[in-house]
Amino acid sequence: MLELKNINYKVGNKTILDNINLKLNYGKIVAITGHNGSGKSTLVKIIMGIINQTSGDIILDGENINKLSITERSKKGLGFTFQQPVKFKGLTVADLISTVSKKDNIVKCGCDFLSKVGLCAKDYLQRDLDSNLSGGELKRIELAINLAEQKKINIFDEPEAGIDIWSFDGLTNIFKELKNKKTLTLIVTHQQKILEIADEIIILNSSKLEDFGKAELILPKLKNSTCSKLNVEVNNE
Repeated sequence: MLELKNINYKVGNKTILDNINLKLNYGKIVAITGHNGSGKSTLVKIIMGIINQTSGDIILDGENINKLSITERSKKGLGFTFQQPVKFKGLTVADLISTVSKKDNIVKCGCDFLSKVGLCAKDYLQRDLDSNLSGGELKRIELAINLAEQKKINIFDEPEAGIDIWSFDGLTNIFKELKNKKTLTLIVTHQQKILEIADEIIILNSSKLEDFGKAELILPKLKNSTCSKLNVEVNNE
């Protein structure tokens, strides 16, 4: 279980997150949505340790991880995918997949994971992770690496960014692939198709936790009352 207790984050006199309390269980896909500036990306970065909360506690499986670094949290099983994919100068796709998967047959391993994101291992394993790859290619490679890592908590910050050349069906299939009783997937998103595959939805609004619950209960609220306020791309049909 991942538990957030009284999480607050301030920059100067501005409150970004105000007393956030959540209990998130394994075996779930949890979508985090809300209007721009509501604190969504800040919340997941705090969970990963990229930034530190002003106050409050992050409890992972009963352990307070407040003082753990990003690397230490990664070793505990947390993985993070950024809005803009990270580039690794001097590393090939094969190098990174080999590092995170710890499997001997890199060609087979690379083929297994890259094919799931719509890429051919033969064309990409020896490619450098640099600016020669498009944003969409880097995003898909990052998703393949996430699959290879097999983390117990997978965090995605607006994963739909930069995948216009790839169908949302491919993206949602990745999330379904990650889901099992031992994993928790957190997705910051505005996209209806991603919200619809979530088990639970968190709504942040003006730094506060506005709502949290089962997706089938939250989605109608987004469609019928707050979608325009939250800028969620939903269909009322």
